Amino acid sequence: MSLKILMLAWEYPPDHVGGLGRHVCHLARAMTGKGARVTVLTRGVPGQPPERDDSGVTVISAQPYGLHPPDFVTWAAEFNVSLLETCNRLFSRGDFDLVHAHDWIVAYAARALKHSWEVPLIATVHATEFGRQKGLHTPMQHHISETEWWLCYEAWKVITCSRYMKDEVLRVFSVPGDKVEVIPNGISDSWFEVARRPDPEPLVIYVGRLVPEKGPHILVEAMSDVLIDFPTARLVLAGSGPMEGDLKKMIYERGLGKVVDMPGHLGDGALKGLYSRSWVACFPSSYEPFGIVALEAMATGVPCVVGDAGGLREIVEDKVTGLVVPPEEAGALARAVKLLLGDRLLGGYLSENAKRIARERFSWPDIAGRTLQVYEEVLNTRELVRLREERPPLVSRKTLFRPPTQDRVFTTRVLRGEEKTEKSVVEEKAAAGSGDFLQEGSAQGAGGDRIFFDR
Repeated sequence: MSLKILMLAWEYPPDHVGGLGRHVCHLARAMTGKGARVTVLTRGVPGQPPERDDSGVTVISAQPYGLHPPDFVTWAAEFNVSLLETCNRLFSRGDFDLVHAHDWIVAYAARALKHSWEVPLIATVHATEFGRQKGLHTPMQHHISETEWWLCYEAWKVITCSRYMKDEVLRVFSVPGDKVEVIPNGISDSWFEVARRPDPEPLVIYVGRLVPEKGPHILVEAMSDVLIDFPTARLVLAGSGPMEGDLKKMIYERGLGKVVDMPGHLGDGALKGLYSRSWVACFPSSYEPFGIVALEAMATGVPCVVGDAGGLREIVEDKVTGLVVPPEEAGALARAVKLLLGDRLLGGYLSENAKRIARERFSWPDIAGRTLQVYEEVLNTRELVRLREERPPLVSRKTLFRPPTQDRVFTTRVLRGEEKTEKSVVEEKAAAGSGDFLQEGSAQGAGGDRIFFDR
């Protein structure tokens, strides 16, 4: 029988700003390909129908309230109420085998569904507030981090996309090690089919959210140095985020207005075209739980430079599948970019290795299979727990101690020592002056042995 899975995520393509939505999309599609019945409940956006089919995945949109919340945490709380309202209208207990929550933004609804439907909760932690902010400095950051801890506590299993993130979850939230599974992101086959058509002039690209931990400002700073040796080079920053205004100001102040292009968020088709034309892809993150954009560059055959941070270390091997530089060091980043722009043979060697590794290690069908295996293990364990809880006690709590008769002799099992009859135990207790009665099917035997009576 196929598993019935409800995934909760605050973003899903085509409306997504980071890697979380794309992860959920490709994982859900791959699971459907393996026979699972996957429903994704996500944020509604204008122009999207309330329910649609995405390659076999049922995608349902919950419209956030338009109440102009004062901050993102308040918006998340309102959104979770909308998620629960949608669930109450469309689903009921028994419709799903488990709930899979992606990050803290859906934690409130995920926990409520777990307890009301009495189904296991799985949580994927894509990043932590502690890691993003390099510590917790404001009441809001503390609240988000506490919500992340709460989600991990409520989940039967926690999944992270890298060993780096597992270590962070263990350290920050004190989660037991055997509760956390490492299952990486993947890359779909279509990315390997992108034909390379590099621009005539050097083109450096960045793809990702425009936030400090991703390092787009470090790349803009490095481009001033790159232009000294490659004056015709250009930079494309593809993405959106809160740093957009600061980056435009930085570009203007450095006189890079004709060098740097900021097209905003791009869909997969436009992204593939950008990768096809580029000479070098740069992801100078200082905090990176995984780095799915690095996988895209590897799959499309673009030499990449990454920051020595987080999960990127587990994807890109320095001087084998790319170049790794210290984060937040514009000089080191500029030198790496110039090396790849000037040595096309080196770039070809790195990209060939990277493409092979990406295909071997990061297949979505394999990753979906590993995730489904976690689901099966959780459901099997839950069934064993249920059966154990339903098993009647060996001896009733209310059964009083009664001396044995000739026609009533039961054997016992002893954890240490020889097997004894109930009669022999009674004789020993009588000799010791004990008149205890049995509780929960066990008693204290000679020498401290626990004696369990069989019916």
